[in-house]
Amino acid sequence: MAQADIGGTMIDAPVLDLLKRERAKALSPREFKFRMVGYGYAIKDVEGAQVVTKLPHGTELGVLPTHII
Repeated sequence: MAQADIGGTMIDAPVLDLLKRERAKALSPREFKFRMVGYGYAIKDVEGAQVVTKLPHGTELGVLPTHII
């Protein structure tokens, strides 16, 4: 089972800007996730929230804001 502290961890501003930019370019949530892997990030579903992680070790960066999904 995936572990995540989805309380209130904030994603750094440069990473958040990248997420916003790439989501605007993607045609679907699936494509968005695929594009982020190319940058070394993954988005996983944990307890109904989208958690951004750093690849390859899966270090959690924070919860993806709902307005980006």
